[in-house]
Amino acid sequence: MRLIKFTFIIFLSFFSIFSFSQNVTKETISQELFNEQALLQNIKTLSSDAFEGRRTGTKGANKAKEYIKNQFYHFNVLPLAEKFEQSFYFSSKGKSYNGTNILGLIKGTESNEKFIVISAHYDHEGIKNGLIYNGADDDASGVSALISFAEYFKNNPPKHSIILAAFDAEELGLQGSEYFVSNSIIPLNKIILNLNMDMISRSETNKLFAVGSSFNKTLNDVISNFKQSERVKLIAGHEGKDNLENWTYSSDHASFHKKRIPFIYFGVDDHQDYHTPNDDYENIQPEFYKESVKIIIEVFNKIDKLNF
Repeated sequence: MRLIKFTFIIFLSFFSIFSFSQNVTKETISQELFNEQALLQNIKTLSSDAFEGRRTGTKGANKAKEYIKNQFYHFNVLPLAEKFEQSFYFSSKGKSYNGTNILGLIKGTESNEKFIVISAHYDHEGIKNGLIYNGADDDASGVSALISFAEYFKNNPPKHSIILAAFDAEELGLQGSEYFVSNSIIPLNKIILNLNMDMISRSETNKLFAVGSSFNKTLNDVISNFKQSERVKLIAGHEGKDNLENWTYSSDHASFHKKRIPFIYFGVDDHQDYHTPNDDYENIQPEFYKESVKIIIEVFNKIDKLNF
């Protein structure tokens, strides 16, 4: 009798351990929205000296362009434009530039005639007085998150069609996004939303701002009811309706806002390395950054489930 009882206890213990192991595995998989080490490697690479600050029209910018395209190819993103490239020409402060937007397409499983543009700008300040402005936070962070979105969509197809837009020449006056909305490959009335990411990898206060939701009731409900993370606090604001600096026109989302396309801009407060040669990979906050990208993906998922 003791032997049978002992054997039964051993069996129950093994079964409990096995079940717990299975549950942990399932929970871990559910939390792995993207390869977190790849996210960090991408921002580290794009903000390395080899890319020379990614100034529009330079070898460094061309190198970044090819890097992004290769990542899109890897995750089976379709080209929205030929070879992913939307080229444009402009002048700024007496100088002429050739810019290139990188545009990828993910077809929606249901509402494939309605598009959400997820964007980040890949250009930065380049080299000034012999110093490289690597722009890790501004905005290699957004571009690396864009690549993680491509990875996420490979395994989690979205309901709406998605345009992954790596805009050029944001630092020269939002030129890339302005060109995109003025010469859109997709009719603007089919673009229902822009989610823009610009500076999302560091914050001394662990705050990630969601700007633009107050202009749209549906988006306001999503942000207001979002379940807060313990590590990063998602906050609505910076829309000219509080005592904070107005960011409504501070990055590429402004080009969509001017066309009356709803937007949410994700960003952090300016830091001491903003637009300096010290905006390097070593100064980002990896845990904050990874959590921020997870939050942005979760916000997207809540929006993607809605009908527009």
